[in-house]
Amino acid sequence: MFSVSALRTTVTTLNTRHHRPALALFMVVVIAHWAEHVTQAIQIWVLGWPVPEARGVLGMPFPWLIKSEWLHYGYALVMLVFLFLLRPGFTGRSRTWWNIALGIQIWHHLEHLLLLIQSQVGSNLAGRPAPTSIAQLIFPRVELHLFYNAIVFAPMVVAMILHRRAVPAEDGDAADRAACTCAERREPVGAGAGRG
Repeated sequence: MFSVSALRTTVTTLNTRHHRPALALFMVVVIAHWAEHVTQAIQIWVLGWPVPEARGVLGMPFPWLIKSEWLHYGYALVMLVFLFLLRPGFTGRSRTWWNIALGIQIWHHLEHLLLLIQSQVGSNLAGRPAPTSIAQLIFPRVELHLFYNAIVFAPMVVAMILHRRAVPAEDGDAADRAACTCAERREPVGAGAGRG
């Protein structure tokens, strides 16, 4: 059985000596997902395919996959879990940007949960013919999800850049920084001044 102390140990390990590989694995998943969305956008706006035929890379050989709300919800949940689990490894300004990504992903996850519930219950929001999120009442689904993924991804990238380039005096607790394997080791600006 998985205990609270085992969970704490796992989270600590993910955010110290395994933070860099955990972030790398997470980014592989995120970029693969981005590739799906970008491929779908190219299929629609460059190749002129009708939206139902534009299924990304995996949706071409597995058309049922792209129509599965479970797949979309599962990805939104994985994003939320990883953003939450990897959060302790970020401090200072990088933590602020990571929190922004996490906050946006919470909303994105709730939208996917709403879509999943509708698909399972068989009753759609506002009497629409297909499961519809709140924001889809205003924006088309393809454009909306490109937007959601962009506004989650952008602050993640800023957070990771700040995290990798962090200087302890500028970015939180020096002990936290020393335990994480991600950051390039640099001294604060002017730290070497006066040495001769």
